[in-house]
Amino acid sequence: MSTTTPDTDPGALRERVELSIGGMTCASCAARIEKKLNRLDGVEATVNYATAKARVDFGPGVGVADLIATVERTGYTAELPPPPAPEPDTTEPDTTAGAGADPALERLRISAALTVPVVLLSMVPALQFDNWQWLAFALTGPVVAYGGLPFHRAAWSNLRHGAATMDTLVSLGTLAAFGWSVWALFLGHAGMTGMRHEFALTAAAGSASSMLYLETAAAVTTLVLLGRHLEARAKRRAGTALHALLDLGAKDATVLLNGRETRLPVSRLAVGAHFVVRPGEKIATDGRVVEGGSAVDASMLTGESVPVEVAVGDQVTGGTVNAGGRLVVEATRIGADTRLAQMAKLVEEAQNGKAAAQRLADRISAVFVPVVILIALATLVGRLLADDGAAAAFTAAVAVLIIACPCALGLATPTALLVGTGRGAQLGILIKGPEVLETTRRVDTVVLDKTGTVTTGRMALLSVHTVDDVPQEQALRLAGALEHASEHPIAAAVAAAAAARVGELPAVEGFENIPGRGVRGTVDGHAVVAGREALLADLAQHLPPGLAEAKAAAEAAGRTAVVVGWDGATRAVLVVADTVRPTSAEAVARLRALGLRPVLLTGDNRAAAAAVASEVGIAATDVIAEVLPEDKAAVIRRLQAEGRSVAMVGDGVNDAAALARADLGLAMGTGTDAAIQASDLTLVGGDLRAAADAIRLARRTLATIRANLFWAFAYNVAAIPLAAAGLLGPTVAAATMAFSSVFVVTNSLRLRHFTPA
Repeated sequence: MSTTTPDTDPGALRERVELSIGGMTCASCAARIEKKLNRLDGVEATVNYATAKARVDFGPGVGVADLIATVERTGYTAELPPPPAPEPDTTEPDTTAGAGADPALERLRISAALTVPVVLLSMVPALQFDNWQWLAFALTGPVVAYGGLPFHRAAWSNLRHGAATMDTLVSLGTLAAFGWSVWALFLGHAGMTGMRHEFALTAAAGSASSMLYLETAAAVTTLVLLGRHLEARAKRRAGTALHALLDLGAKDATVLLNGRETRLPVSRLAVGAHFVVRPGEKIATDGRVVEGGSAVDASMLTGESVPVEVAVGDQVTGGTVNAGGRLVVEATRIGADTRLAQMAKLVEEAQNGKAAAQRLADRISAVFVPVVILIALATLVGRLLADDGAAAAFTAAVAVLIIACPCALGLATPTALLVGTGRGAQLGILIKGPEVLETTRRVDTVVLDKTGTVTTGRMALLSVHTVDDVPQEQALRLAGALEHASEHPIAAAVAAAAAARVGELPAVEGFENIPGRGVRGTVDGHAVVAGREALLADLAQHLPPGLAEAKAAAEAAGRTAVVVGWDGATRAVLVVADTVRPTSAEAVARLRALGLRPVLLTGDNRAAAAAVASEVGIAATDVIAEVLPEDKAAVIRRLQAEGRSVAMVGDGVNDAAALARADLGLAMGTGTDAAIQASDLTLVGGDLRAAADAIRLARRTLATIRANLFWAFAYNVAAIPLAAAGLLGPTVAAATMAFSSVFVVTNSLRLRHFTPA
């Protein structure tokens, strides 16, 4: 996929290309590719590890082939992504394929099945029968060779390019442990019948050749495979936002051909074609109404609850739902030009521009691995020069490598993530992956979408105002019966409230829907009309002063006023609005307590937004209203440009691009799939208070991971000088690793006790 964009130099044209990158195993891989690409003249590249894509801007003199060749010389693969196929199936690959279809998962399962008996045999002397070590050796070999193959390949590739990553650490540690064990079995005394494996804090003279580290090689390989599997699964889910967006569109349309209605796939629509949209159907593509009138429910696209009245000449958007009468629409935009497709493009760009959080372990291992290798070599050479003997020198060198083997490091992130996300799931909070966690610590501003997030997203009757001699129950009975015959969402709110307060509603005779204005009919012998003030004025039914004041006050607060009259006079005003969730004010207070500044963002009018903000405790200066759906991501960018780290909470398709653009995206689980898939955290229950709990849990999980990583390194680093000095043998190294692993797991399990505020 390549586009041409004007450069800052008027005489030059720049192209943009998106490449799919293969072979990356950590964030430092993305940084290395990015660095190599940016060294080319006129090239500006951004490589995203999370999406495995590179977005590259380049000028004359550089071609796509040059970019691909540069990536390949760095040790990775690159190709142009295939064009998006119009497939209706949006299911994740790992749910449609068999268990054996995922090579990484199959590798993990086989390694885990072989590792469990090795660990038990090596750690529990009571289970050690005669020649048990040979069984452990036979089981460990496939784990190191087959299970650890991705790490060994990546380590070799990194070595060829003068780099060291987590893969180097894993490969080096597992091969050192396995290599020592092979030497001890075949050339030492560990292969003797009756050999028992016990741990001791000190190494007795001559005991080095009897020590095995098979469980270390197997366990490290399996644990790191588990972490990679969890990471890959999170990344796959993150990529389905675009499918969720595109799936909102209609699949086919009723097209008028020579005066006859014909059902055709949407892909066959052409600009200028006329198609029919009946009540309840999705509008197939962007167009202009040429016949009929109706109310269009755009909530799935805009997130706003009040339907839009459309008549001949008005524009309509593909993916929205016709909630009223029959429409005939002329297609004006199709395919990639439609508003829905453009919003999908916004989400894609926001995701690609979102830098993946670089793993702390990778940053440390980039320095840690070379240092450990140098220390091990220095230990070996130094002891040989000191004439300590080859066995003692090799034992000390291997002890250095073993003490640096990342057993606890392999547990640090997966265990904390498993426990933290598991506890979150119990509380209705879904965390998509470890990349999300670091962002929660930096967030200082939280942007709240109004409709469906702070409010319920459903219209409800708030109040009834009548003239002095008319009971409210009578007004509700007559208006509710009339509105019950209408399909309009505001009418449904009035009818539902009326039925709840006065019971069964009477039948309507002579019902007439006047598009965009209101409805009328006969109820219990009364000629009833309900709708806009102008409709009743045309019938010479004018608002008395008291009702006029009530209507003006309702509209000033951003609410909808339905005027009702019967028997030739206006007698009531019904106030309808989207209602604020009862927990929203408490949720805003909790977010403030976390040090976050709440901002209300909505496409609704300023009066309605200000009323909601006042009710939930958001300052008037922190209200951003009348924002077009496609501009919400731009608002997030503007706040970020002011130096803020922004969290976004939303639920509609219109929020998807903003959720992806924000530093931290939180989707209400009651919202659309597109919003949920574009977010980093999902609040399953739809309660805004869970947003504060989600951020607290994510921060707590991040703190646990950081503590795990610190102690995983601290134990090893503290023991390396002792191992190099010959004061610690490989046995103590293994014991230290076991202790650090127990500490990491125990520290992670503390997350099970996390409780909501």
